[in-house]
Amino acid sequence: YRKMLADYYELPEDEAVKHVEEFEKEVKQRFIKEPGQMRLLIVVDKLLTGFDAPAATYLYIDKQMADHNLFQAICRVNRLDGDNKDYGYIVDYKDLFKSLDKAVQSYTENALDGYDADDVAGLLKDRLGQAKTELEDALEAVKALCEPVPRPRDTKDYIAYFCGNTSQPESLTEREASRVALYKMVAKLLRCYANIANEMRAAGFTTEQSAQIKEDVIHYEKMRDEVKLASGDYLDMKRFEPAMRHLLDMYIRAENSEKLIDFEELGLIELIVEKGEEALDAMPDGIKNNPEAMSETIENNMRKTIIDENAVNPKYYERMSELLDAIIEERRNQVISYQEYLEKIKDLARKVVKPEGSTKNPYPSSIDTQAKRALFDNLNNDEVLATKVDAAIRYTKKADWVGDRFKEREIANAVRTEVKGYNVDVADIVELAKNQREYK
Repeated sequence: YRKMLADYYELPEDEAVKHVEEFEKEVKQRFIKEPGQMRLLIVVDKLLTGFDAPAATYLYIDKQMADHNLFQAICRVNRLDGDNKDYGYIVDYKDLFKSLDKAVQSYTENALDGYDADDVAGLLKDRLGQAKTELEDALEAVKALCEPVPRPRDTKDYIAYFCGNTSQPESLTEREASRVALYKMVAKLLRCYANIANEMRAAGFTTEQSAQIKEDVIHYEKMRDEVKLASGDYLDMKRFEPAMRHLLDMYIRAENSEKLIDFEELGLIELIVEKGEEALDAMPDGIKNNPEAMSETIENNMRKTIIDENAVNPKYYERMSELLDAIIEERRNQVISYQEYLEKIKDLARKVVKPEGSTKNPYPSSIDTQAKRALFDNLNNDEVLATKVDAAIRYTKKADWVGDRFKEREIANAVRTEVKGYNVDVADIVELAKNQREYK
């Protein structure tokens, strides 16, 4: 312990030992507030009472305890902590629970005297029995959610159901609630399966049932990931706990885990701009080998990008949405080949991601920033007016002006002065300015 302190503080042992209290306080706070940075805490005769860390999930007991002390110790892990923790685990190396189980069953005995029935009820549960029930419930919930998907329920069918019709711009947003429910339910299914993946027989499943459940879990995880890619939700929903990733790789996959697609911190549309068709080669086989599923994946990602960026430049992205609608219509009516479709999509992706790079309708030389381009597009392509409004905003804006009623009013007054005599809605221009990164 002294050597550890010396290494931690980079001090001689005699000096470092003076920091024991400071060190333990810091460690406890990190365990409570930053559990990802302090995943294991080993203590001797400490933290059995008065220590509350909701993220604590496992308690390993390797000392003799009884009655109140044991009861208080196991309560260190009985706090729920969001969707990722349904209950705590006790790993008992001293076989203490035989005596405690009796005390729990008759809580009025001296061992638990003073505790209400609600405090004790359900305190100890059979881990495998509970895990079996939760796995069955989680699998049933996912199946029920996917029941309306039309058969044969291949990749294309799941994408169509959870992402909607790409010809209808609002469809992707309308199906968002269903997709979020899918992501949560599948995540819970994966957690429940990982909890007992190597104890399926002990939990009461037959060999046939275990094999079928494993197949179902793999299917729904694959489908979930394909829907994420197809909807453009992949970057937003990609956070996986490393430990969970390890469990899934160990218990679900027979082969080494492989990357679905190397996003390189970019979305699919940005990758298409950077790499062209090469970006599509890394897509999952269920999408890549089905032209219709691939098309809908690209279109949903394109639509999501347009929706996300619309507030930055409404007029420009309305035009982009119309161009996308035209390409989708041509594809659905088979007016163009799949290769021609990809070329048109690639050209549109460049315009969506890099408005300044458009060659057919170049901006005037003075319209040289994203904010100016947004003003130019939404002020009837008036170069002079866009430049004047841009200058007025930059000169007037104060730090943290967005959301401050008085500072926003100053911006509005400055804009009103510049647009006097023009048919312009000042409120719309101020709202547009609030969405420009350059003005913040």
